[in-house]
This record gives sequence, C-alpha cells and structure tokens, in this order.
Amino acid sequence: MSDTRQASDQQRAIQQQVDARDRQRGEEKAPSAMQAGARRYPEPPFPDQHHAKPGLESRIDPAPLYDAPFWKGSGKLEGKVALVTGGDSGIGRAVAVLFAREGADVALSYLDEHGDAEVTKAAVEAEGRRCILLPGDVSRRDACARAVAETVGRLGGLDVLVNNAAFQIHTADFEDLTEEHFDTTLKTNLYGYFHMAQEAVPHMKPGSAIINTGSITGIDGSKELIDYSMTKGGIHAFTRALSGNLIGKGIRVNCVAPGPVWTPLNPSDRPADQVATFGAKTPMKRPAQPEEIAPAYVFLASPQCSSYITGEILPIIGGY
Repeated sequence: MSDTRQASDQQRAIQQQVDARDRQRGEEKAPSAMQAGARRYPEPPFPDQHHAKPGLESRIDPAPLYDAPFWKGSGKLEGKVALVTGGDSGIGRAVAVLFAREGADVALSYLDEHGDAEVTKAAVEAEGRRCILLPGDVSRRDACARAVAETVGRLGGLDVLVNNAAFQIHTADFEDLTEEHFDTTLKTNLYGYFHMAQEAVPHMKPGSAIINTGSITGIDGSKELIDYSMTKGGIHAFTRALSGNLIGKGIRVNCVAPGPVWTPLNPSDRPADQVATFGAKTPMKRPAQPEEIAPAYVFLASPQCSSYITGEILPIIGGY
C-alpha cells in the first residue's frame, strides 16, 4: 500500500469515528445549564412575565437569590461605610448584604421601590450592621448630593461608593428610540455615576474605593439596547479615566461588567416570552443570580483583596 493510500485510509477512519460520535451526540439530550455554585440556581424556562418600571423584586418569579447563605464573612470591610445606588434590589441588594456580612454599614440609594428597600435594609441589619434608606433620582445632581451628605452625616463617613442604579428598556428599531428615552438612559446611567462620584470623592480617604456597574453590552454592544450599550461603554471609559485621576488621592476605581443577571431590570424591559428564556444563550445556559455577582464587589472594595487593582473592568458573563 502506498503512503498516500495509507494516509487517505487513516483520514477516512478518523472521519468515520467523528461522524459516529456526532450522530450519537445528536441523539443525546441537550446539555442542561451549568451548575457550579454553592447551591443550585434556577434555569430557563422561567414563567412568562413583564413588569412595570422601575421593577419590583418582590414580584419576580422565581425570586432572585441574593443572601449567599454559604458566604462566611471575615472582616474584609470592617468599620467601612458604603453607599450603594440601586441598592433596593438585584445586584445592589446582594452587594449590600455581603458588604454588611464583611463588616460595613450601608446606605441604600434607590428611586421609589420602598418595599424592596425595606427588605434589603432588614437583611443588612440582620447581619448586625446599620443601614439607612435614601430615596431619590440619581439623574439629578441635588439628589446625589443629598445621598452623600446623609451617608456621611448619619453613618460617619464614606469609604466605598457603588454606582449601580440603571435604566434599561429595549427598542427593536433604531428610529423608534426617542430623544426622551435616550435622555432618560443617559441621565440615569451616566450623569448619575458622574454626579455621585463627584459628590463622594471629597469625603473619601486614601484606601477608599469606587466600583461602577458596567455591562457586557458596553463591550459587545446590543442591537436593541443602543442607548444602554452607549452608556455602559461610557461607564467603562469613565472607570479607566477616573482611576488615573484619583491615584494621587489613594482612591481606587474599578468596574464590574455583568452579563445577564436575574434582577428586576430585565423582566421590566423585555417582552414576557423573552423573559422566559432570559440567559439561556450564555455558555452556562442560564442567567446569573445576584449573589453570584456580589463577591466581585467585595473583592474590589476590600483593601485586603485588591489594593493593587485600579481601572479594571471585570466581565462576569457566564463563559465565552
């Protein structure tokens, strides 16, 4: 047998093996969502649902998981004071709970979701820490100034700012994106971060931290979230630029950029049938739960964990 004949026979044999495995795989059940956490997390499909803005966590089915029962605090934020915008629900609620478990007192800025905010406050207090509620519209400079002033006045200082409040709603066609819609997104997502940071910095000491919530849409874009993607890309750039500006003050600035997370933001944006499959297209085939995102904020807030990290954008997107 010639060398060429032997090589072609070998290639066909390999092809037959792979073809047989492909046929077998096609007959197998589709892989389920990846479960690699301390407990099992909900998987799509979820019940069809669509909620009114700004969205209430108490109405979401299944309820988002935020309390991280297996997380053991170790004093990473002992004696710190944190201000969390959008702190009533979602990622903000999970961050507030873990911050408290690590020893921080927490101020919660939110719009008008008072019931959700009270639940978060009770969860923080159950960790043995103080919590104050600060309703207000972060798109307004005066609301940001009041939130910072009340945090400093009532809790005795400000060591960690988490800029997390956001507005998101899709538009399928670009020409349907109105100026009012565009303006609301930019004012909430960009002006809110800018105003809050500028008000906070004069009260922050060396070793303090600012953590911004970005998004995978700020990296990849989203064809139905053009305005939101713009703001999240802007937040990533804001993080990089501000981190350099504040190095001389000893204040670190970083950003967490999540993929799909099961919070009130998306069920109050997407049509009900799309909510049912939310997160299913990620490699892990499910959205993150808020308690899976919150540890990144603890890491970036704590001088014990990230004293040499500033200007970073940390994607948490369920795989590539």
